[in-house]
Amino acid sequence: MRTVTHRRVVVTGIGCVSNLGCSAAKTWEAMKAGRSGITPLRTFPQNEDWTVRFAGEIHDFDPSHVVDGREQKRIDRVALFAMVAADEAVRDSGYDIRNTGDPYRHGTIIGSGIGGVLTMEEGHTKLLQTGPRRVSPFVVPRLMVNAAAGNVSIQFNLRGPSTSVASACASSGHAMGMAMQIIQRGDCDVMVAGGAEAAITPLTLSAFASMKALSTRNDDPTKASRPFDKDRDGFVLSEGSAVVILEELEHARKRGARIYAELVGYGATGDAYHIAAPDEQGSGAFKAMEVALRDAELNATDVGYINAHGTSTPLGDKAEVGAVKRLFGDHAYKLAMSSTKSMTGHGLGAAGGIETIPTLMSIYEGVLAPTINLENPDEGFDLNFVPNVPQEAKVDVALNNTFGFGGHNVSLVFKRLA
Repeated sequence: MRTVTHRRVVVTGIGCVSNLGCSAAKTWEAMKAGRSGITPLRTFPQNEDWTVRFAGEIHDFDPSHVVDGREQKRIDRVALFAMVAADEAVRDSGYDIRNTGDPYRHGTIIGSGIGGVLTMEEGHTKLLQTGPRRVSPFVVPRLMVNAAAGNVSIQFNLRGPSTSVASACASSGHAMGMAMQIIQRGDCDVMVAGGAEAAITPLTLSAFASMKALSTRNDDPTKASRPFDKDRDGFVLSEGSAVVILEELEHARKRGARIYAELVGYGATGDAYHIAAPDEQGSGAFKAMEVALRDAELNATDVGYINAHGTSTPLGDKAEVGAVKRLFGDHAYKLAMSSTKSMTGHGLGAAGGIETIPTLMSIYEGVLAPTINLENPDEGFDLNFVPNVPQEAKVDVALNNTFGFGGHNVSLVFKRLA
């Protein structure tokens, strides 16, 4: 039990850039419709040597309403994603964060697993082709993992804590959990938090393919991401960003803010097992969910929905399902658990942020996003995975799980505001 009283933290704004739509509303509507955002690759040319020729690319991204054309050239795609998502989240919150209040009471944490890898690849090619004198002076400020947080901080004059988290696919989860704690202990009133990734590049795609981590269903990309299905063969690489506005409860109430849900729990653990493979028993995932529920002062039986990490990898899905069944016991068969990566693919460091959208909406709208492509659940996968079509349900408590290479595990608990 807590020995001190923490300030309460709520979500008052959401923003998203995904392959389902370049806004939170479009992304959510596509999720409810069970639409896949996976397409054949357009970003760079490929030949028969490429074993994977599809991804979750964003084709209609235009940041010009946030960043002018000249400035865009100085910023990597990953940071542009974050800036556009942050702009939407701030507008959605109804709080003029740039011009209201003490800027030292406003902060940001934006996670990214890889950062500006596109800039790194292009810069290295330029070096080899034209020599060191022709390398751009913007390479370093573009490729930094913290560039997304830094640019968002400048964008909104956020002078409180400004940092980034790089914990692979758990980056967004860590960012939001740490931002929650900053508000809880009274250091800030408002935090802009989430994650971004833009890693659909030749090097990254080929490296994941070499690891045998990616699906190779080139003949049917929209069916490639199939969490919990016995025919799953790996994850689908995708990109994007999602940002939420976390706000101290009384600060939000005083200005009459619309509140999606309260963020009440954060659990973070390490597998200490393998740099790229999950603990087969899911012990780290189990403990992260257990710690998050303890932090929230809730019981397992209070949970109505889990947005799973659910990457569509054979080992990862098995470990997560096993962890859920062990922690929740009989209640595992009463809650619902879906993986929206079945539609978006895996956004790496952005994944936890993007998946916060359906987690929040399960509480706010009472609709559960489906796991599409779930045709034949794997052996022992006998839970309610919300197969193929959305479900309506009254959810008071929902979990968002994000796990990453390096053995990083994060679980966040959201609750209907009482």
